[in-house]
Amino acid sequence: MSNSSPSISISNVQLQHISHLTNYNSQIKTHTNPLAVNPFFRTFPGFFLTSSDIVLRHNVLDLSGTFPSPNPPLAYHRAGPRNQILFDPVTVRAAIVTCGGLCPGMNTVIRELVVGLWELYGVREIFGIKAGYRGFYSYDPVRLNPKMVDDWHKRGGTVLETSRGGFDLKKIVDAIQDHGFNQLYIIGGDGTMRGAVEIFEELKQRKLYISVVGIPKTVDNDVGIIDRSFGFQTAVEMAQQAINAAHVEAESAVNGIGLVKLMGRSTGHIALHATLSSRDVDCCLIPEIDFYLEGKGGLFEFLEDRLKEMGHAVLVVAEGAGQDIIPRTESQKTEKDESGNPVFLDVGGWLKSELKNWWSRDHPNELFTIKYIDPTYMIRAVPPNATDNSYCTLLAHSAIHGVMAGYTGFVCGPINGNYAYIPVDEVAKAKNKVDTRDHKWSWVRSVSNQPDFIRS
Repeated sequence: MSNSSPSISISNVQLQHISHLTNYNSQIKTHTNPLAVNPFFRTFPGFFLTSSDIVLRHNVLDLSGTFPSPNPPLAYHRAGPRNQILFDPVTVRAAIVTCGGLCPGMNTVIRELVVGLWELYGVREIFGIKAGYRGFYSYDPVRLNPKMVDDWHKRGGTVLETSRGGFDLKKIVDAIQDHGFNQLYIIGGDGTMRGAVEIFEELKQRKLYISVVGIPKTVDNDVGIIDRSFGFQTAVEMAQQAINAAHVEAESAVNGIGLVKLMGRSTGHIALHATLSSRDVDCCLIPEIDFYLEGKGGLFEFLEDRLKEMGHAVLVVAEGAGQDIIPRTESQKTEKDESGNPVFLDVGGWLKSELKNWWSRDHPNELFTIKYIDPTYMIRAVPPNATDNSYCTLLAHSAIHGVMAGYTGFVCGPINGNYAYIPVDEVAKAKNKVDTRDHKWSWVRSVSNQPDFIRS
């Protein structure tokens, strides 16, 4: 029997196309990558990647055919340095912008972009854009260098400042041209990535020699395709501390309930992973699962049984859960935030009130205590932990290598543990929902024994 495995080639996969500056100008001069002559580097065979280095989207297949697998399998270009680059470092004017809400690791990404461009490629013209997209046309760029950003990775938030909204395509692209920027590093969530798509398309329409890369940022981990977004592991770690506090408060009271609201507008990844890691959670409510309060199989019945058995309970709820059952006024039904997202009502405050009303109605003469903890801003404003810090460094360097090689209109991120370049429009459209039919959600149910909220 042969021990050889079936071979795979580019022709056997569906390689997702990444735009390249040579698509618009085939006369662009190439340059040898400075890493090839860097005295601090020792390149080795295979160090520089080629177009044949790919990353497969799916690495788990069902050989029985019960669940169909992509055929041909999807693949992306692998991230990393190329032997030939399209930018002369002397002519590079790079701009870095952070948009949307805060997330652990934003400053680390900025720092590593600056240090990587400066130390690896010899770029000296690096600028920060203040206050998000509106900063392109509302503020003067801030010149950055390694000394200035040296300790930024130890800080939470973003030193460049951020904002939501302010996206005016013409003003932004006009400002990019006026400042002479030819590399754009855009750090933000799904709304920011949709803006990056528009900027990329407008630059292409104007036939401008400018490369655009998106670095996906969302503490909720709701960016599709990539394994996870930076800051997520830090958020789970901090969420677990809030759960621990809620558990202590709950078990220290008679009929005590610890209620923790965690981030997660459209997905419940933080709540799910914090539940799995803490082992103190009795019920986890996420946006992907509908739940109800009253009646057989409802939340109240479950909590009553748990209080009778254990004397206390811990309830975790993601901020996007239960939005369809919270009463809204007519104006609240159509209210939007600065980014155009529906304004969510406070599910934690509403749930706390409903629990109090339920207990006083059904058990008017018994003690009952609810301790409500909302660590949202504490979680997203802290510095990243060690894992997220190293992840941010790899993201930043992956982005730099891709841009210097002439790729544009792409996002960098890990797929099955390997860093890849993904078309930005794919990432802007993709969502990473909790799959309630996979093993992770089954694990949550197994450690909490919570109801499935399916009415019989």
